[in-house]
Amino acid sequence: MILEVRGLHAWYGESHILHGVDFDVAEGEVVTLLGRNGAGKTTTLKSIMGMVARRQGSIRFKGEELIHLTSYKVARRGVAFCPEERGIFASLDVEENLLLPPRIAEGGLSVERVFELFPNLKERLRSQGTKLSGGEQQMLAIGRILRTGAHLLLLDEPTEGLAPVIVQQIGRTIAELKQHGFTILLVEQNFRFAQKIADRHYIVEHGRVVDMVPGAELEANMGRVHQYLGV
Repeated sequence: MILEVRGLHAWYGESHILHGVDFDVAEGEVVTLLGRNGAGKTTTLKSIMGMVARRQGSIRFKGEELIHLTSYKVARRGVAFCPEERGIFASLDVEENLLLPPRIAEGGLSVERVFELFPNLKERLRSQGTKLSGGEQQMLAIGRILRTGAHLLLLDEPTEGLAPVIVQQIGRTIAELKQHGFTILLVEQNFRFAQKIADRHYIVEHGRVVDMVPGAELEANMGRVHQYLGV
């Protein structure tokens, strides 16, 4: 397994958010964390990334323990985070945003390859971050981390608020990245989107993983999933 999370607890101040999260991600997989709002999915990604100050448990990436590392050290190990709010620098144009993160390993995509995945970005190369649509910002946020050489991508709600045509493009991109050997851990509220692209689905409730459904068995277990998600 490329990522092994065991007994992960996390707090924001006095609020105990994660209560012993356990799951694995194998190399080359697309894995989703599904659950209702407030279940702890985003906190799980931020905890892996070292963005939650108080954590306990074990987060092993390629066999190395990350639990006590700061976020920049986690990033240097080859983990990249694309937040729900996207984190685009408004004062920088598309090219400047794209080139901002340093390369941390071989295997990152070239700028030209990013433009092949997201042609819209090439057309908006000199546009400032504030001038981009929500879909263009999401493409830029994903494209930016693809340059770095990170092997594990943490994507938080990549389709939130996007038009259906952009959602389809994001889905095609994730499928193509999987074919190129990227490993992706995905938090997604759009269950219909997630079910098409993921190898496995972990269900998160009240800060715990309460179930796992393989992608191939999803149709046979839809009733169970709907019960968890309330859809």
